[in-house]
Amino acid sequence: MGQALGIKSCDFQAARNNEEHHTKDISSRYLIVRRGQPFTIRLHFQAPVHALLPALKKVVFITQTGKQPSKANRTKATFPISSLGDRKWWSATLEEGDTQSWTISVTTPSDAVIGHYSLLLQVSGRKPRLLGQFTLLFNPWVRGDAVFLENEAQRREYLLNQNGLIYLGTADCIQEEPWDFGQFERDVLDLCLELLSQDKQVEEWSNPVHVARVLGNSLHTLKEKNVLPTPQTQAAQEGSLLNKRRGSVPILRQWLRDKGRHVYDGQAWVLAAVACTVLRCLGIPARVVTTFSSAQGTRGGLVVDEYYNDEGLQNGEGQRGRIWIFQTSTECWMTRPALPQGYSGWQILYPSAPAGGGVLSACELVPVRAVKEGTLALTPAVSDLFAAVNASCVVWKCCKDGTLELTNSNTKYVGSNISTKGVGSDRCEDITQNYKYPEGSPQEKEVLERVQKDRLEHKKDNGIHPPSLETADPLYLFLESPSSLPLRGDVKLSVTLVNPSDQEKEVQLAIGVQAMYYNGILAAELWRKKMFLTLSANLVRKITTGLSSSNFERSPPENSFLRLTAMATHSKSSLSCFAQEDIAICRPCLAIEIPEVAEQYQHLKASVSIYNSLNVPMEDCVFSIFGRGLIHRERNYRVAPVQPGNTLSTQFPFTPTKVGLKQLTVEIDCNMFQNLTSYRSVTVVAPELAD
Repeated sequence: MGQALGIKSCDFQAARNNEEHHTKDISSRYLIVRRGQPFTIRLHFQAPVHALLPALKKVVFITQTGKQPSKANRTKATFPISSLGDRKWWSATLEEGDTQSWTISVTTPSDAVIGHYSLLLQVSGRKPRLLGQFTLLFNPWVRGDAVFLENEAQRREYLLNQNGLIYLGTADCIQEEPWDFGQFERDVLDLCLELLSQDKQVEEWSNPVHVARVLGNSLHTLKEKNVLPTPQTQAAQEGSLLNKRRGSVPILRQWLRDKGRHVYDGQAWVLAAVACTVLRCLGIPARVVTTFSSAQGTRGGLVVDEYYNDEGLQNGEGQRGRIWIFQTSTECWMTRPALPQGYSGWQILYPSAPAGGGVLSACELVPVRAVKEGTLALTPAVSDLFAAVNASCVVWKCCKDGTLELTNSNTKYVGSNISTKGVGSDRCEDITQNYKYPEGSPQEKEVLERVQKDRLEHKKDNGIHPPSLETADPLYLFLESPSSLPLRGDVKLSVTLVNPSDQEKEVQLAIGVQAMYYNGILAAELWRKKMFLTLSANLVRKITTGLSSSNFERSPPENSFLRLTAMATHSKSSLSCFAQEDIAICRPCLAIEIPEVAEQYQHLKASVSIYNSLNVPMEDCVFSIFGRGLIHRERNYRVAPVQPGNTLSTQFPFTPTKVGLKQLTVEIDCNMFQNLTSYRSVTVVAPELAD
């Protein structure tokens, strides 16, 4: 390089640029920018440069990414410094310059390949000089980017918010789990690009559809490889420290580098949360969505079979899928120019069984609108996702002689609630209307008829409607129970039998309770009760009984639910009545008191209390307290046992270090349960704004 343009140093101005590109929480020292948006660098010369214009004409910049950069696949670009920037291609303009230094604005295309880049300077065709490296991400703030999201509040929620809520439980008892997405932690960007690098088509990294599918496939493969079997005994769980599930980052580190936290298969729903972290980190707006009562494994079929014995207990699985108590998925936001108009917006990341060959083989990206409209021809996965929120369940009774009898079941309503965290708040937002039309509406009927016709034409129909359940000698059964049962507590439940005929009926009533995992797999049989009743003609009889966990044959496994079933069989009819309710197990309440507004760098105290509502002591109690921007690193405190009927109260001091809406999370583990969490949000303000 000639003496006139000897480069002394190049300042990438990372702190300023990262602030403007919404990446300051990732780093203030390393340049991380978003495509389609200019960033500035400052060149300092070894000797004064007096002939400015002639010098400018000799200089070109070179950017390159990937192992084999080339102009043909858009992973390498060469561009001069000019007064007119080209927004459709890489460009550089001189903002200000003197004899000692130049400030240059570099603009990247809004459809550039993302990833780690090198920036080089070349003078008069000589050997280029490396100025430094930077990382380029997707940009929801730029209209020309395929992930552009117009609403600023949504951008902050679905891209910048590291504190989230994931909804678990049942449709009647939705439980929120605080979650640390951690997409801006120090090593997460490198982990995400390492994950993406399993795909060798670097030139396709400009397309968020391609990137999302690669990430979804890679994470699904890692989950299958790394998730551990659920411990079979309570003691095994209590002795293990592997089942912490506070956030995505330790899981991502474990899956990629064997340094972090494992999860069990009973917690494999965290895949959706980890995927959300990776997408947000790379600049794609994303959120975790929970469907309560979801039909899985149906291969697009709209009928699911369940089998129960004459005691009302589930005793086998059908070949047409399974009803999950809840199922989590990840949605991401982007345009879909390759699809017909109207399918841009929220897309479902759908990992499925590998179909053979290719990094994209096990992941589809399905428009939410396609599920709502039942557009099965759009992509193969639409059929599965449509069934997940629209299928019906047929319940069969397995007789002792091996025959199957259809029951008069209250058909389960699949997809009864689909929820996600609300924008800018801690409320639960019901987005069921995005996935399906209201039950019984003309629009729902039209969509179902169209799907049925499509499946018949393609010879894929396995029955869209449950079989007819007409009988000349009817008996009706209704089951009522609370939506939750306190851990080691008891509740009242009632069964109402209706005999609408003029004939007396001899009825066998069986009530059973089983522990079920969220994915519909049987965990344990807990309790059963059988009684024989005589129902007079035209009689309505209500039977109330207590359900106490002290009467269970064993304790329900951690993270399981109670499935309460009732089956009534009329001795003169082969059609049994059946009803079922899923009950969440509620653990003691962990209460947190903290001011709604706190001042940055000022000491603060959180008051935490827990009331032992159990009938046994809570021993080996350990509190963990953590919160991004509130506490430097997680703290753990061991506390004294809590006797039945007593309340443990304690205080934790901490000092907020970052401004903004933050989330304090407290967790308690003890001999009776693990992962009992609670949270409170606090707005941290700068000292000058505290008054």
